[in-house]
Amino acid sequence: MKLHGLYAITDSQLLADGKLLPYVEAALKGGARLLQYRDKSSEDARRLREAEALRELCERYGAALIINDDAELAARLGVGLHLGQSDGSLAAARALLGRQAIIGGTCHAQLELADMAANEGANYIAFGRFFNSTTKPGAPAATLDLLQAAHDRFSLPIVAIGGVTLANAPQLIARGASMVAVIHALFSADSAAQVEQRARAFSALFADTPDT
Repeated sequence: MKLHGLYAITDSQLLADGKLLPYVEAALKGGARLLQYRDKSSEDARRLREAEALRELCERYGAALIINDDAELAARLGVGLHLGQSDGSLAAARALLGRQAIIGGTCHAQLELADMAANEGANYIAFGRFFNSTTKPGAPAATLDLLQAAHDRFSLPIVAIGGVTLANAPQLIARGASMVAVIHALFSADSAAQVEQRARAFSALFADTPDT
């Protein structure tokens, strides 16, 4: 599938109290193309249950499910994987998950890390944070110039993450982001209907950009 458009990332606190599935479905209805299940807890049984339900939703809406930092769970479900810099080898994950799986890597604000990820078989490279981020307040800041340099240097899809909102996403897209990864600006909503509305607005930002 084309890696282009809105990349929704779940948050255990924002999506607590039964919000996970209805809010994710709303994001998918609104056009999210990738969904990353991000849950750092050690409750393996619940995580498997939730990931299975999310996989079904993604299949229904033609999106792809990505598991954050758990290659074994991704392999068990036959879905994609996102790895941070301390989450293990991307090459090993590729060997485990096979050629068809979508695997992405966090590159912070360093083109050298993106070089490594590309060489190890990443399907996309993620840079950030670009703006103040609630999820990762201490992450190193990436710049629009870095994004432009990455776009000029790599043929892989580029994901921009970190404090992305409807107001600042257009400048990221203009400088080469193939996808914007959004957590709070999407899921910190009062209702599923509001999530869908926000997802549609993010997706519309990509309407006039080439899906490469």
